[in-house]
Amino acid sequence: MIVAGEPSGDALGAKLVEEIRLIEPDSRFYGAGGPKMSEAGFEADLNIDAWSVTGIIPVALAVPNFLSRLRQIKRLAKERDPDLVILIDFPEFNLKLAKVLKKQGHRIVYYVSPQLWAWRKYRAKTIKTNVDLLLSILPFEKEWYEVRGIENVEYVGNPIVDRVEPTASKHDFCARFELDTYRPIIAMLPGSRSKELRFHVPLMIDAAKLLLSRNSDTQIVFATAGRNQFETIRSAFNDIGESLRSKFFVIDGYTPGVLSVADAAAISSGTATLEAGVIGTPMAIVYKMSKLDAALLGPMVDVEHVGLTNLVAGKRIAKEFIQNEFTAAALAEEITRLLNPEINRAMRDELSQVTERLGSNGSARAAELIVGLVNEDKNKIIS
Repeated sequence: MIVAGEPSGDALGAKLVEEIRLIEPDSRFYGAGGPKMSEAGFEADLNIDAWSVTGIIPVALAVPNFLSRLRQIKRLAKERDPDLVILIDFPEFNLKLAKVLKKQGHRIVYYVSPQLWAWRKYRAKTIKTNVDLLLSILPFEKEWYEVRGIENVEYVGNPIVDRVEPTASKHDFCARFELDTYRPIIAMLPGSRSKELRFHVPLMIDAAKLLLSRNSDTQIVFATAGRNQFETIRSAFNDIGESLRSKFFVIDGYTPGVLSVADAAAISSGTATLEAGVIGTPMAIVYKMSKLDAALLGPMVDVEHVGLTNLVAGKRIAKEFIQNEFTAAALAEEITRLLNPEINRAMRDELSQVTERLGSNGSARAAELIVGLVNEDKNKIIS
């Protein structure tokens, strides 16, 4: 049984299903997932659409819905008795589910460590007590857990390394989406959640206007990963003005391609910064939330860098503009700096070192460990 709760988990789950089937072709998968997992042959008893929420108040309002889903999955696990339960990311829900299902006697694999090294470190106890195997996709996490006496952690490599390779050349990609390869291309990745779009898109548009005032040949490309995001950003373009609108583009479903042709990018803090790092796109990392969320969550965060690319590198490669530091003027200034050929080339060199640290074949390694755990349990029963 697999439980994923948001699009990133759906993508990981789909690849995992494919890799496990390469080892054990007769494996069956069911639980909670999305369209990509279903395409891979997953039986979605619960669909994850609209599960993902962020912020203190939205999470609080979602509690009744989450509790209902928790009961549904608990009942499903009891009825179908899976050989193994795989929980993918989505810690607000899945850490609670791990505790519930462990009490039922199920073996639990947690794929993608919660970011306990950044905040809410006390949750490490939940991992130690309720998770049989934690599969990490960030290289520094295994040591972080070992220091705290938690040994059931394996670093498998980062799946992003294997999945972000663009499928078209710069010339072909630009021709397809009517971009000019000889003019600057700036990628804007505002995030996937509605609150991220609400806070990030207006600031990114204002920064883009400043960039266009300095170089009218600049092309601004917003990359999205879903129709709702696409429509939200397109509607935000209504206030741009007719004279500038032709310089703005929205491309849905081709984020690696957008990053590969971009000269520089502004990216909402999250896994997209690792995608840009693997592709080698010089970037500025941004994030903004409500004042209430910042006041409540800010004191809990204990980490030197917010961006995953910087965390993996162990130093500040990409500048971070968080909360009040994220202004249109500051972002435009940094993007302008990144367009300097020497600075641009130097960051690309540093990002290639991040990719080397991440490793590859993460989904295949995760599948091997999962199948090994299932077979280990079956052998114990036989003996």
